[in-house]
Amino acid sequence: MVQYKSNNNIVYNCKYHVVWVVKYRRPVLTTEIEARFKEILKNIAAEIQVEILEMEVGDLNHVHLLLSLDPQFGVHKAVRRFKGVSSRYLRKEFPQLKSRLPTLWTNSYFVSTVGGAPLAKIKEYIANQKRSR
Repeated sequence: MVQYKSNNNIVYNCKYHVVWVVKYRRPVLTTEIEARFKEILKNIAAEIQVEILEMEVGDLNHVHLLLSLDPQFGVHKAVRRFKGVSSRYLRKEFPQLKSRLPTLWTNSYFVSTVGGAPLAKIKEYIANQKRSR
């Protein structure tokens, strides 16, 4: 059964698969950095009222998220906030990121609405992005 959300103006069910990459695809999202990164994203999501349905780091150099959010807020605002705040905190807490990269993330990202494939399959795909280290 589809679960709808609403705000004062609309009723919606919007889910997005979002992917972004570390600058130069450097494999810097190690276990310690990844754990802190996920914590930061969860805090940001709570602040901006975005639900993270699934989250995983792939090959130490890119991020997959499955998000549910108000379309009036905009997926671009959520991604901009996630990338900006996480970069600022991670580069401050892990100085080695400053020496290896001019910026943590590339300017671009991939986003796709989710609807064609069953949600369970997309969740499974994202969960399986982590490879054994």
